[in-house]
Amino acid sequence: MTAPQSPVLGYVLKGYPRISETFISNEILLLEKLGFTMRLFSMRQPRESFSHSSVGEIKARVDYLPTELLIDFSRLLLPTILFSVKRPKEFLAALRMAGSGIAEGRELATLKHLMQACYLVNSHLLQDRRVVHLHGHFAHSPTSVTMFAAGLAGMPFSFTAHAKDIYTSDPEKLRRKIARAKFVVTCTGHNKKYLQNIAGDCPTPIYCIYHGIDLDLFRNGLRLDHAPKDEFQLLTVARITEKKGLPTIYRALALLRDKGIRFRHTLIGDGEDREKVASLIESLALDRHCRCLGTQTHTEVLRHFKESDLFVLGCEIAKNGDRDGIPNVLVESLAMGVPALSTHVSAISELLINEETGLTVPPSEPAAMAAAMERLLNDDALRERLQEGGKRYVQAHFDSSRSTRELAGIFRRHNPLFTSRPSVEP
Repeated sequence: MTAPQSPVLGYVLKGYPRISETFISNEILLLEKLGFTMRLFSMRQPRESFSHSSVGEIKARVDYLPTELLIDFSRLLLPTILFSVKRPKEFLAALRMAGSGIAEGRELATLKHLMQACYLVNSHLLQDRRVVHLHGHFAHSPTSVTMFAAGLAGMPFSFTAHAKDIYTSDPEKLRRKIARAKFVVTCTGHNKKYLQNIAGDCPTPIYCIYHGIDLDLFRNGLRLDHAPKDEFQLLTVARITEKKGLPTIYRALALLRDKGIRFRHTLIGDGEDREKVASLIESLALDRHCRCLGTQTHTEVLRHFKESDLFVLGCEIAKNGDRDGIPNVLVESLAMGVPALSTHVSAISELLINEETGLTVPPSEPAAMAAAMERLLNDDALRERLQEGGKRYVQAHFDSSRSTRELAGIFRRHNPLFTSRPSVEP
């Protein structure tokens, strides 16, 4: 492939933009500020009708791939046929990469990902030869499309692995993706060890880079310290799904209420378990103490942080193996000076160092969570220690500008075509 004058870094995303994936849009924006020219390929349209303001600053062109195999079959079939005719050798190599499941009709998702890759290459990459590297965000379907498209187009690829995409993926398929990638990025040390165990003796480098947050945003909106009062304000920001452990939170809140502690709990988020959670709140007679506001903009979330005395998440490992890494909302809570409480599942203890930057308790234990809540609400010395320790730790380890500069260096190290790009401090 002839080296282009203006190399482009292509990102393959599950959906764009997404309210719950601010860390991805921030990463893209910061990479642009560091001199990268970006192009985005999204497998799905936005879920929400609104997005964070930072998305509007991103210059990258966004193209949406056909999404559904049956509904979009004709749109996917023609580029697949055209590519197989124009480049049969590359197409057969991609078929072998996809494995025997397609031929046996067992893996329709893999077939869709291969066809989406053909669409991506035939409709975009062959027309814009400035794209010299593809990067998938999430190790499951986006990286499948990324891997197939890179193979078809004859270019390198890499991917970022997060949480659910790691722990619910077939380890052997994940190992093959790691083996073919130029490098892999993940967002916690816990994830890195897990991926290294899967990779075995594979030489592909695996890097741990924390997501980070925009520290300036949180410094400009630091909450006021709240003196003890008649009614404490508790906050949870989470997708309403099994791995977030919301039932543990509400059972703990019922224990607090029974001890006569007055509070108002606010849940921001939505998800497939919303009705179950609503029924649990009703059965625990917590209706007067709890409210669910659904999905909110980042501005609204910041406002609720500023009004809160405690942030709480009940993270646990779901039955299908899904779990959190380090939820960004915990990082945001510490940056805002709001004491945080969660469980020691997965990598959460890499952020909430117990008794130093936050408190952690075992998952699915409401009594332990209620006791920790009571301590954090009433022990002023503990609150002050955790507030100061949490802010210092986030500033040292979760600055998105520093994290993105590290990521930019990795892209440049593994693809010399990016080394000549100008660097502008974000």
